[in-house]
Amino acid sequence: MTTSEKTKITVQVLVNSPIEKAWDTWVNPKHIVNWYFASPDWHCPTSENDLQAGGNFKFRMEAKDGSFGFDFGGVYQEVVKHQLISYILDDTRTVRITFEEKDGKVLILQTFEAEEENSKEMQKDGWQAILHNYKSYTENL
Repeated sequence: MTTSEKTKITVQVLVNSPIEKAWDTWVNPKHIVNWYFASPDWHCPTSENDLQAGGNFKFRMEAKDGSFGFDFGGVYQEVVKHQLISYILDDTRTVRITFEEKDGKVLILQTFEAEEENSKEMQKDGWQAILHNYKSYTENL
């Protein structure tokens, strides 16, 4: 039996926000529903988040026209407030997110294992678009 290591993709964003606000808008379900989608024709109508090692999360992502939707969820592996979140998705891929405060801004690096169904470029673009939504929402809150 052979095992192959999954391709890892990293996206990032620099948010003009104090770390406390950046963290809260990232982890609080009342904020997540306002930014966790990749394009304006999609939305995140519900969000559940038990932010602790062993805790589960589930975000519902849907096309606004109702034509398609799916749950995005997993289990947290490690959480260090204002610094790190890592989790395993329901499909067993891993994700690692770091938060680094720099001169009143927060650099967020998000590294995820790519899936096999969509191109790596499409996946990177989608995850990066979600980060841009997050940045815009957080900075304008």
